[in-house]
Amino acid sequence: MEHDEARDRMRKALDMVHKWPAVYMFKFIFEPEQERLDAVLALFPPEAEILRKYSKAGKYLSLTAREVMLSADEVVARYDKAAKIKGVIVL
Repeated sequence: MEHDEARDRMRKALDMVHKWPAVYMFKFIFEPEQERLDAVLALFPPEAEILRKYSKAGKYLSLTAREVMLSADEVVARYDKAAKIKGVIVL
């Protein structure tokens, strides 16, 4: 129940600051293991703009993806999928 309330708050906040469709920026941090990286990249279509930045020591990878999203529901659904990938921190 608490998870559903958090998603509803997120949808409302997204609708307040975005007029859909809009370019939305997703951000994730994780240890750069190939299987995990592949899983995160699979969340996005080929036309999404994806930027990678490694931490100074190379222990972590920050991945930023920009994509045109049609609604807050699409953004929330994408975050739900990302949250299922073990070891990925969603920002």
